[in-house]
Amino acid sequence: MAAQEVRLERDAAGLAVLTVDAPPLNLYSAELHDLLDGAVGDLEDRPARALLVRAEGKVVSGGVDVRLFAAQRSVSAAKALFDRMLELPDRLAALPFPTVFAAHGLCLTWAFEVAVACDLLVAARGAEFGLVEKVVGLTPTMGGTQRLAARAGVGRAKEFVMTGDRYDAATLERWGVVNRVYPDATFEDDALRFAQDLAAGPTRAHAATKQVLAHYESGGVAEADEHVTTIAAQLFATEDLRGAVRSFLADGPGRATFSGR
Repeated sequence: MAAQEVRLERDAAGLAVLTVDAPPLNLYSAELHDLLDGAVGDLEDRPARALLVRAEGKVVSGGVDVRLFAAQRSVSAAKALFDRMLELPDRLAALPFPTVFAAHGLCLTWAFEVAVACDLLVAARGAEFGLVEKVVGLTPTMGGTQRLAARAGVGRAKEFVMTGDRYDAATLERWGVVNRVYPDATFEDDALRFAQDLAAGPTRAHAATKQVLAHYESGGVAEADEHVTTIAAQLFATEDLRGAVRSFLADGPGRATFSGR
């Protein structure tokens, strides 16, 4: 098997790019998990202003290395494995800045579950997605089922998982799972530009938006209403809000620049 690599690169503007490069199929393995765990830990310790998650190769991922499942000798061992697997997308979802997943090709199982743990999912027109765990008699374990249901509804999540079919980017855009579909030929540049625009924005306000929506996911509109005013008011302690208000009054809308502070 070729060497597995996860690269985390940062630019001067605050965008972090996490690249999975585990040829030929970017299969999930214990080794790849360790590398991803380290990259997410770096992002927790040194927050970026936005994150783009992408993959090298013809496919985003062909799924999980099934030998990992074959090695499980008991229910308790499998539970420990799945708990660790689930922790990764949960930590990614909790990062206090916008996260974007870029899917350029086939994106199966764990990669799709990481994709829907990100705030935004962009896809090339030729990309395909699937949760195909049914082929080994399993149900997805990294949060993909429930996160898909949150975006597309319970009925669609049941269809997606129970059929194990592959779905194209246009279909998932129609379902509300994919945010943007870009042409295959320009996808890498389009996805990068999309993430760069987020990184140039008011990072603390984006984090606040994530907090409000986390309350909505937990308890609906009523719970979000209980917290939104406190969350929004705290932004008045940020340089970005005060500077943008001054810029708006002096120069009109859309001219402010943001530092992330």
